[in-house]
Amino acid sequence: MRILLTGGTIDKVYLEADGKLWFKDSIIEEILKQGRCTAETTVEILMQKDSLDFTDADRQVVSDACRRAQEEQLIITHGTDTMTRTAADLASLELAKTIVLTGSMIPHRVGSSDALFNLGCAVAAVQLLPYGVYIAINGEVFEWDKVEKNRKLGRFERTGA
Repeated sequence: MRILLTGGTIDKVYLEADGKLWFKDSIIEEILKQGRCTAETTVEILMQKDSLDFTDADRQVVSDACRRAQEEQLIITHGTDTMTRTAADLASLELAKTIVLTGSMIPHRVGSSDALFNLGCAVAAVQLLPYGVYIAINGEVFEWDKVEKNRKLGRFERTGA
């Protein structure tokens, strides 16, 4: 499987000097080690951006990476705010691949993060699901067009679409 990194909260670090969350070095390979992941993975950094700052050009970079990847099992770490939009773009490609987007509400580098759990769920999901685009988060796997983020409750929920 290939894990494509785009940034998002999962990979942010808290900078005490200014009290902000920002990007430093990616934590994803460390999370895989912490979770004792033995699945064969290749990690590729595409960008480190907050998904609220994503542009159409950024989504094109993600789409191009999915097209060119030789692997049929792809995980994309992504910010949760626009994850469903990127998932919709990827679904429109109709690739013969299983693509699972995941992220976290709290950075892994901060205590009580959901990052390890969500990435572990995505690693399992990408190996079990048929071709298609999915979001794995909050202990659930959603089809790309049947999920939305509930910002008030800070979680993803199934929709009737």
